[in-house]
Amino acid sequence: MKKSVHQLSWSGAEKPPVPFTPAFRASVLLVALGACLLGCNPSAQENTSDANAAATDSASVAAGSANGSPAALAPAGAKPAWAPSITPPMQTVIEQLASYKTPPLPTLPAAEARKTPSPTDAVMALMQKHNIPMPPAGADTAGRDIAVKGGKIHLRVYTPKSGQTPFPVIVYYHGGGWVIADLDTYHPSAQALSEQTGAVLVSVAYRQAPEHKFPTAHNDSYAAYEWTLKNAAALQGDPKRVAVVGESAGGNLAASVSMRARKQGAMVPLHQVLVYPIASPDTTSPSYGQYAAAKPLDKPLMQWFFKQYLRSPADGKDPMINLVKAPLKGMPPTTIIGAEIDPLLSEGQQLSEGLKAAGVPVTYRKFDGVTHEFFGMAAVLEQAKEAQALAAAELKKAFSAGASGKAGQPDVAP
Repeated sequence: MKKSVHQLSWSGAEKPPVPFTPAFRASVLLVALGACLLGCNPSAQENTSDANAAATDSASVAAGSANGSPAALAPAGAKPAWAPSITPPMQTVIEQLASYKTPPLPTLPAAEARKTPSPTDAVMALMQKHNIPMPPAGADTAGRDIAVKGGKIHLRVYTPKSGQTPFPVIVYYHGGGWVIADLDTYHPSAQALSEQTGAVLVSVAYRQAPEHKFPTAHNDSYAAYEWTLKNAAALQGDPKRVAVVGESAGGNLAASVSMRARKQGAMVPLHQVLVYPIASPDTTSPSYGQYAAAKPLDKPLMQWFFKQYLRSPADGKDPMINLVKAPLKGMPPTTIIGAEIDPLLSEGQQLSEGLKAAGVPVTYRKFDGVTHEFFGMAAVLEQAKEAQALAAAELKKAFSAGASGKAGQPDVAP
C-alpha cells in the first residue's frame, strides 16, 4: 500500500531543532513566521519547543544563497594534545563547541547542564557560517505522549514521505548519559536513519536523571518498545520488522531493551545498532586512560553521568548497565560503531567480542580521527556519512531478512 502523507492524524507535527546561536534562531524563526502568515496552522504545533523546531526546515534559506561545503572547514588552532589524530573537520566542530565557553558540565546542576550548547548546536553554527545547506527532510514528524509507570514520556515519530507500506520500524534512543540532551539534539541521527532505511522511526524521550534514577530510563525505554510493537500497524509499520538503535547512553538502552525482550519472551528486535554504547561502569579501561581529557565526552563527565543516574555503585553491576558482563547469548544480530577518540572505545570493542563469543552475529567498525558524538554530524563529517550508511545497510539487510522469514541470519563481519 502506498503511503499517504500526513496520515498520522492522532498527533501534532514535530520538526527538527533550531540551532543554538541566537542570530540564527531569529532569522529562521522570521522565515517560519512568514510562512505561518501565508496560511500555516499554529495549532498543529504540540508545544513551544516543537513550534521553535518547525523553523529548521527553512534553515538553508537563512544560511545564504551560496552553497558551502564541509571541505571548507579548517581548524583555527593546533590539534589538541588529547587528539593528535583528529581530522580537521572534527577539530573545527570541537573548536566551535569550545567557543561557547561552557563551564564543565559536572560543575553545573543537571537542569542547567541541559541548557548548555551541544555538539549539534556547534554543527549548525558551522553550517550557517560556511553556507552549508540543510538537506530537505525526507520524513514527516509527529509527536505522541504515552503513559508509563509513574508518569508519561514523549515519542517523536518519523514517517517516510514516500514508499510502500507497511514500513519497517526502528525504535531509537538518544544519548546524553541518561542526564542531558533530548530528541532535538539527536534529530540529525534519527532523521538520517529513517530516510536511509525507509523505516518509521520512533524516537524516545525517556525520563532523565537525577530526577529519575536507575532503572527509570531503562524501564521507559522498554515501555516505548512495547508500545511500538502494539501500535506499529497504526504507524504504518510492520510489527514483525522492528529494530532498535541507540547512541551512547541510548546504545546502552537499546541493548537493554533487547536483553529484556529476550528474558520476558517478547519479540526480540531483528537487529540492534549500538553507536559508541555505554557498556561498562569501569572508567579505568585503556581508552579511558588514553582519552580521559577528550571532548565532548571526557572521563570526569562520564563519572558525573554515573553519579547522577545510578542510585549507588552497586547499580553499576546490573546487567543493564554492565553489558560486557551480561549474558549475551540470544541477543539479536548487532552492529557496533565506535569512535577512535572516545573514552568508551574499549568497552564497545569488548562488547563486540563478548557478543561474538556468545554466538551473536556482529558487525563492528571503528572510525578513526573522530570523537564521541560524531555519528549525527553527516552535514560536516565524511566519517559520519559512512557510519550512517553502514548502520542503514545493516538495518535494511535485517529488514529484508525479516520480510523473507530469514531474520537472525545476516552475514557475520570478519
